[in-house]
Amino acid sequence: MANFTAADVKKLRELTGAGMMDCKKALDEAEGNVDKAVELLRIKGQKGVAKREGRDASNGALAVLLEGGNSGVLVELNCETDFVAKGEKFVEVADTLAKHVAAASPADLDAALASEIEAGKTVQQFVDEANANLGEKIVFKRFAQFSGNGFVAAYMHRTSPDLPPQVGVLVELDQENAEVAKDVAQHIAAFAPKFLSREEIPADALENERRVAEATAREEGKPEAALAKIVEGRVTGFVKENAVLEQAFAKDNKKTVAKVLDEAGVKLVRFARFRVGA
Repeated sequence: MANFTAADVKKLRELTGAGMMDCKKALDEAEGNVDKAVELLRIKGQKGVAKREGRDASNGALAVLLEGGNSGVLVELNCETDFVAKGEKFVEVADTLAKHVAAASPADLDAALASEIEAGKTVQQFVDEANANLGEKIVFKRFAQFSGNGFVAAYMHRTSPDLPPQVGVLVELDQENAEVAKDVAQHIAAFAPKFLSREEIPADALENERRVAEATAREEGKPEAALAKIVEGRVTGFVKENAVLEQAFAKDNKKTVAKVLDEAGVKLVRFARFRVGA
C-alpha cells in the first residue's frame, strides 16, 4: 500500500475533481506522489483534470494602469472573501500598488515587496497594514509590467457585476493599433493561452504532453501502427490550445490569431493574463 494521507486524497480531489476512490487508486499507483497521480488521472480520462490543476480558492481583485500608450501595469491582490474584494478600501489598495509598480519598475515580486511605497514604509508593510485594517489576510500575489517602444493595451473582465475585475489581460504590440490590441486582449481573456507561440513552449512540456498522449492512446487501445500519428496530432492540439498565435481567433475561427495580426501588419510582442485566484 502506498504511503499517502487523507489530506493527499483531499488535495488530489480539489486539483482534479475526480471521485474519492479514483483518487485513492491513482495515489496508490503513483506511490503517494500527487503530481504523478494527476497525470495518471489524465491518462485514464478523468474529465477536466488539466483545467483544474493548480486552482485555489483565493478571492481578490485586479488593477491596471496604462500610461502614454507604451507602458502598462497589471497587478493581482488577493483576499479571503468576495465581501472584502468588492470593498472600496480593498480596491484602493490594489490601485495604489499598480501606481507604485508603474513608478518603481521593480524587477520581480520580492523586489516590489521590499521597495518603499511611502517614506520609511515598504510595500510589504503597506500590505500588512491592509491586513490589519480590513480584517483579512491580504496578499500582493503578482504583477506584470510592459514598457518599451511598442503599444500597450489592456482588457479587464468582470465575471460578476458586483465584483471588481477578475480576469485581466495586458498586451504589447510592436506598433499602435488600438482595435487589434483590444480584440487580441479579449481573445486572450476568453481562451487563456499560456504561451505566445509554439517556440516559447518549453521542450520538456511538449515531451511530457507527448508521453501523456502516448499513454492515453495505449489506454484507449489504439493500434500500435497508428500511435505515432495519433500522438503528434494530440501534441499539435495541445500547441493550438496553449499558444495564442496558433489559436483560432475568437471573432473569426477561420483565421488564427497570427493571421489576424499579419493582416493588420502588427506583431504581438508579449502578453500577460491574470485570473484572480488561478
